[in-house]
Amino acid sequence: MPCERKPMRYGHSEGHTEVCFDESGKFIVTCGNDGDVRIWEGLDDDDPKFITVGEKAYSLALKKNKLVTASSNNTVQIHTFPDGEPDGILTRFTTNATHVTFNSSGSRVAAGSSDFMVKVVEVSDSSQQKTLRGHEAPVLSVSFDPKDDFLASASCDGSVVVWNIEEQSQLISWPLLQKTNDVSNAKSLCRLAWQPGAAKFLAVPVETKVHLYVRGSWDHVSSLSDDLLTQLINVVAWSPCGQYLAVGSVGGSLTVWDVNSKLCVERQKHEKGFTVCGLAWHPSGSQLAYTDTEGCLGLLDGLRTSTSTTTTTKQAAVKKPARDYDDLFDDDDDDRLIDEGLSDTNSPVKKPVGRDDDDDDDDDFLMPATGRARNRGAILDDEHSLDTGSLKLGRDKFGDDTGSVVVPAAAPLQPLRPVYEGPMPTPPQKAFQPGSTPAHLTHRFMMWNSVGIVRDYNDEQDNAIDVEFHDTAVHHAMHLTNSLGHTIADLSQEAVLLACPSTDELASKLQCLHFSSWDTNKEWMVDMPQGEDVRALCLGQGWVAVATSTLMLRLFSIGGVQREIFSLPGNVVCMVAHGEQLLIVYHRAPGFDGEQALGVQLLQFGQRKRQLINGEPLPLSLKSYLSWLGFTAEGTPCYVDSDGVVRMLNRSLGNTWTPVCNTRETCKSKSDHYWVVGIHENPQQLRCIPCKGSRYPPTLPRPAVAILPFKLPLCQTSTEKGQMEEQFCRSVLFHNHFSFLSSSGYEIDEDAQSHSQKEQQELLMKMFALSCKLEREFRCVELADLMTQNVVTLAIRYASRSRRLALAQRLSEIALEKANQIQKEEEEEEEPEYSNVRQPSGYGQSEVTGGRHSSRLNQEEEQGKELREEDGQEMETEEAAETRKRVNPFAKEAVSPVMQTLTPIGKVGRANPFKVLGSGKPSSSSGQPRVTNILDNMTSSRKSAPLGGPAGKPNKGPVLKPLAPRPKTKTQSTLLQLTGTKASSKKTQENTQPAADQQKQAEVPPPASPADNTENKRPKTGFQFWMEENRKSITADHPGLEETDIIKEAMGRFRTLSAEERLSWTERAKGQTGDAEDLKKRKRAGGGAENENGQAEADENSAKKKKSLDPSSKLSAFAFNKN
Repeated sequence: MPCERKPMRYGHSEGHTEVCFDESGKFIVTCGNDGDVRIWEGLDDDDPKFITVGEKAYSLALKKNKLVTASSNNTVQIHTFPDGEPDGILTRFTTNATHVTFNSSGSRVAAGSSDFMVKVVEVSDSSQQKTLRGHEAPVLSVSFDPKDDFLASASCDGSVVVWNIEEQSQLISWPLLQKTNDVSNAKSLCRLAWQPGAAKFLAVPVETKVHLYVRGSWDHVSSLSDDLLTQLINVVAWSPCGQYLAVGSVGGSLTVWDVNSKLCVERQKHEKGFTVCGLAWHPSGSQLAYTDTEGCLGLLDGLRTSTSTTTTTKQAAVKKPARDYDDLFDDDDDDRLIDEGLSDTNSPVKKPVGRDDDDDDDDDFLMPATGRARNRGAILDDEHSLDTGSLKLGRDKFGDDTGSVVVPAAAPLQPLRPVYEGPMPTPPQKAFQPGSTPAHLTHRFMMWNSVGIVRDYNDEQDNAIDVEFHDTAVHHAMHLTNSLGHTIADLSQEAVLLACPSTDELASKLQCLHFSSWDTNKEWMVDMPQGEDVRALCLGQGWVAVATSTLMLRLFSIGGVQREIFSLPGNVVCMVAHGEQLLIVYHRAPGFDGEQALGVQLLQFGQRKRQLINGEPLPLSLKSYLSWLGFTAEGTPCYVDSDGVVRMLNRSLGNTWTPVCNTRETCKSKSDHYWVVGIHENPQQLRCIPCKGSRYPPTLPRPAVAILPFKLPLCQTSTEKGQMEEQFCRSVLFHNHFSFLSSSGYEIDEDAQSHSQKEQQELLMKMFALSCKLEREFRCVELADLMTQNVVTLAIRYASRSRRLALAQRLSEIALEKANQIQKEEEEEEEPEYSNVRQPSGYGQSEVTGGRHSSRLNQEEEQGKELREEDGQEMETEEAAETRKRVNPFAKEAVSPVMQTLTPIGKVGRANPFKVLGSGKPSSSSGQPRVTNILDNMTSSRKSAPLGGPAGKPNKGPVLKPLAPRPKTKTQSTLLQLTGTKASSKKTQENTQPAADQQKQAEVPPPASPADNTENKRPKTGFQFWMEENRKSITADHPGLEETDIIKEAMGRFRTLSAEERLSWTERAKGQTGDAEDLKKRKRAGGGAENENGQAEADENSAKKKKSLDPSSKLSAFAFNKN
């Protein structure tokens, strides 16, 4: 295709210049840096017409006598052609538009801008706009699919994206280009072009080649290249017939290929070697106009594209049959991994003109997201075997729409080698440093964490690193000269850690500025071995970890001593540390269909080094990648994926990962993101920086940190039930760190821990009340399983008041099971004696799961309720036997309120803490008053607590301190009892009945002791007195009933009595069993409690009068406020 290169001529001032032909081919239209659009009637036109559209014109497009330009005032304008009359503004951007183009019909215009957005606007009605968001850097070029379904765009973020215009969504994205931060710094403009007419291919210039992608399947089918083309390709343009592709390069080369044969049919060079930045075919296909970055216009004339089509194609079919066969199976020659014996240079025709370089660098830069198997031709037995059927296939593959003649197949098509059509591998995610912005930016964050900020400034004037601390008490800000070119950094309370990649001359270096060192030499540096580069690094407490390109992890002390070295199972993605913990994420395998297959290791370097998580898969959202990894301030591992989902390690559920937040839910736009900088569990805070239209923030102006709330993705969180369930699950998850910290030997915040337990129990009680309201009794029992014993007591009272007696009965069984479970665990677990000072209760899952409580105090307070449900006779005989060898230090003597002396306890053995006395009253400690219910008991020694129970602060009453070595006791030492707050309460009957039964059934007389002496002097309840008199009638009505059934029947009958009758029985019981003096003595001995034993208050009115004195009344009111 010999052609004539016309001499260049001056068109615009120096700078980016673009060119196009009008539809008739009569005019050449150019725009340039001077803000003018010039309309030339030919290259020889010495007085072209011009239209001024702004200070600068960046791009233009012309169709149907409408001229659209992108100018420096951030607008896309429209003018009439050729008159040049202004016809309004199509659209605006927040910064300048970089490229505009028409669709094939001229009804729409697409424009890309430096504000990362692409807009598609209807020419007839500019209010009809579609905005395509998703690029993370300025847009380089846009191109319409000739069928108007898709739009392709290239961006400085390195990606080429195909969009579905109607759905405004990304169909596919290829990471093909080199990243940069602005169009002016881009090495190539990457002007994309769709094949006109058939619209089979999208041409994408990638370095020195043009990649062809098939429309619809988006497979990368072929690459066009030329040995003599060594400069980056800047622009591409299809001939009107769709068979030829012209490209202009940064070095001034102009090359034309026949796409069907992949032959280079024309090479020309810019007369001065300037960068070609604009390219346009004449509608006839005979001329090619081009412009350069100096504002000049040139023309290639005499290109015979329309006539040469058939001959060229026929030549290709005859001369290079084997090459077409190879084309069918392997067009990704630029990405070839196994290329032995199959180089394109074997082609006799193509060897002089073109070859696909087997360039290793491409594999680093071009990720194999082609969507098809690589190099399938490489496995053919005979490279030159010829099958005419395959020739036909090869021709069809490349869309020969020019009518070329191919010899028909001599035989029916034989099935070729099987072709893999399964899922394709995903490009592996590259290593990154959490809290850093991309390395290609000139000003970037190298690290932003809870300690401070490390910034890198790398421009023409300066290459420096600034370190700034959030708390200047840690250290003053530092300014470091980055002479070594460090690209990775970490920052802790002790040191700044930096690393640089290796170069041809220098090894990769690790540099540590140990500013907290007490000696004068605060800096050390280590060279990595030859061929080993630092990929990720982090700072722990007193140690440094470095992961390298050779799958090695090196551990140094903070002072520079090499401590440990071990191999990683895969290429590291990122790594973080907190205290003694090290969290590593790596590629465990290739991912498929857009998924990343990552693994995670969690190590702890304490007194005993151990691996807590060993290579488990790291769960990510579908088709997402890891974007941040870190620890909460309390030391729980967590991470964020590219879909904005934050996940946290749930240590109590076998080290699983629980999603705790989705940052995308709070984003206003699809292109907005949150850049996470830190997470706190107490208070629950996700600290992040809002990024508008980007995934990461700029260094200037200094970004502001926002705080997002957490929300577990539970079902139906809009309902009251769902909200409380979410709050409860989140509270449990976010307070797991207490048990981990205490087990690791750290001090914990007791106030926060007790507050969290209190919060959980409150939520359980609210959910219980709601389930009662909804008549979901089975659900009530499930919730009671999660409660602590005191709150179960409260639930029983609530159920009784709500007239749900069957539920109350089941709850009492749960309370009994809990007591038995704790008792059994106590027997299995031999622990040393209590220390004299009570330890703060470590948070375990027991409060929630019904397991063993970690707080001894709570056990002591809560055992009494459960044990009152036990069968009386068993308990009496058991305890009587035990008392022979133990004295009860908490029992009161007949007269004296003074506690037993401590001396004989060690000799005689520990007292029986659950000795049940004759009238059903527990022995009470002299400092702990007997009160009306358990809730009073929980709070009586600490009046300031608004709520008692396991959620409140542990009671610190002096009498509850342990007194002697503790053998394996059946249960704990303080027996608490809820007796008759209200005579109508079912609870009263259940609790006191077994005690009366014990008194009657006790056959084994225990040895005399102060506890036993007191039994005979305790008053009976009215119910016990009534039952003794009515027992015979009950047994007569129901012969053969067991004792417990008799008690239940009696309780039912007693409840049917009127309040006056029950009161009279109580008064009779008082009159027979004791006088007021005795009561007062015991009251004084009990420490002046407001309420005595419960028998003192028999009816509801008296209980209400006393309520104001009772600190637990707040909790009672809280429990019943939903009636």
